[in-house]
Amino acid sequence: MLALPSLLSTARSQNVERYPDPAVQVLDPSFNRYRLLLAAVEQLYTGARWSEGPAWFGDHRCLIWSDIPNNRMLRWSEETGGVDVFRGPSNNANGNTRDRQGRLVTCEHLTRRVTRTEYDGSITVLADRFDGKRLNSPNDVVVKSDGSIWFTDPPFGILGFYEGEMAQPELPTNIYRIDGQTGAITVATGEIGRPNGLAFSPDETKLYVVEAAATPRVIRVLDVDGSGRLSNNRIFIQCKDGETPDGFRVDVDGNLWCGWGMGTPEFDGVRIFNKDAAPIGHIRLPERCANLAFGGRHRNRLFMAASKSLYALYVNTQGAPGG
Repeated sequence: MLALPSLLSTARSQNVERYPDPAVQVLDPSFNRYRLLLAAVEQLYTGARWSEGPAWFGDHRCLIWSDIPNNRMLRWSEETGGVDVFRGPSNNANGNTRDRQGRLVTCEHLTRRVTRTEYDGSITVLADRFDGKRLNSPNDVVVKSDGSIWFTDPPFGILGFYEGEMAQPELPTNIYRIDGQTGAITVATGEIGRPNGLAFSPDETKLYVVEAAATPRVIRVLDVDGSGRLSNNRIFIQCKDGETPDGFRVDVDGNLWCGWGMGTPEFDGVRIFNKDAAPIGHIRLPERCANLAFGGRHRNRLFMAASKSLYALYVNTQGAPGG
């Protein structure tokens, strides 16, 4: 499944003249505990058209992410620092994660489905329809500790031919849940317009979701009960003009590390919020960050899929499991 084909690129790094890296900005003193003074932002690769959906594979010491318009998935090797094509064509793959058995789960725009890559490399379709109608374009995905798979289904992949193929939507822009035991697909909620990135709190009692239909965008939070039912949909973070969250992940302390930007350059990068929704830090990048993942042996390396490039930064925390 993960055999290495031809090399695309060797490792790159930004020129950091001194520590601490000024790109890692403290917005509140509480962020100091998460910043490593002797760690800097590194550019690992550039040459994509639109990077998305990073997922860490510790058993292979690699990161896999999507280059949606180029219709391929790329792979960075921790051992060699090189990048190669993991899968091409990829059906305009977007979000990726691993299930609790270590298998790759992928949202595909072109085929409008969610798939799982088995250990032997074969592809299993987990969801492509609901109530007999085609999904829109599955966007981002997370896996809960009970094995259930949760994904968002906005229309972005069917709005044109750049990240998929133009088509008319057949379903509302729901969030879906795939049962980890039966594979049954249900609507988790239809209350969020064009849901995008999503992540669970460390104890899985809350689900955070970006509402892309809102202008400016908002990050919403819903309560999750023991059976997986959602309730109490409310605004967690109200963004300002120019602040555009996309994908995000949560660390073990419940902080949200959010892909950020798209407005003016000072917003580009990753914005960090604590569990009370207060902004505490920002990682400045020269490009808008679309999504991110924690990886490395101790889940303390933040990998950032940002427009044309892949960046990384060691931080003094760990990503929560399941992201």
